[in-house]
Amino acid sequence: MSRGWGSTPYPRLTTHDSAFPRRFSHRNGYIHASTAGYCAGVPTTRSPLAPSLWRDPRHRRGLAGERAAIRFLEARGWQVEAHRFRFGHHDLDLIIRRGSLVAFVEVKSRASLSFGAPVTAVGWRKRQVLAKVAVVWMLRSGRLGDQYRFDLVAVTWTGAGFPQIDHIEDAWRLVDK
Repeated sequence: MSRGWGSTPYPRLTTHDSAFPRRFSHRNGYIHASTAGYCAGVPTTRSPLAPSLWRDPRHRRGLAGERAAIRFLEARGWQVEAHRFRFGHHDLDLIIRRGSLVAFVEVKSRASLSFGAPVTAVGWRKRQVLAKVAVVWMLRSGRLGDQYRFDLVAVTWTGAGFPQIDHIEDAWRLVDK
């Protein structure tokens, strides 16, 4: 029974997985494994397209912003636990750790401020989705005694191609209803 693309919490097959035969075909922008479809004993169907094949410059800018945020945070003593942690159709851009403090980080990249600051792009609905994915990560990988918070990293690209990075710690808190 197929549940559709992205509805499974299982790991996705990657094109550089040496344990899997390298027969792939492109379908709907994703690389589809044309063989049995197993990765580490878990059934899989599709894998995301390699970033070098992305056509939309916004997606490339977003990935570049995430990579700049990783360098920025690692230089400040954070350890990256996960990058693009997926659950279903949703993902957390970064999960970082410093001691027992774990931060779920949403990275927002902008080429300019003409469509608003990156900070204003995370509304209440996005926060709720991020919280649900964060709970999944906590249940799978969290440690006893960990403290959690939600951070935001705003990346604005300057005309010279250098990012201006703002890290907003504890950007929001969830309120139980």
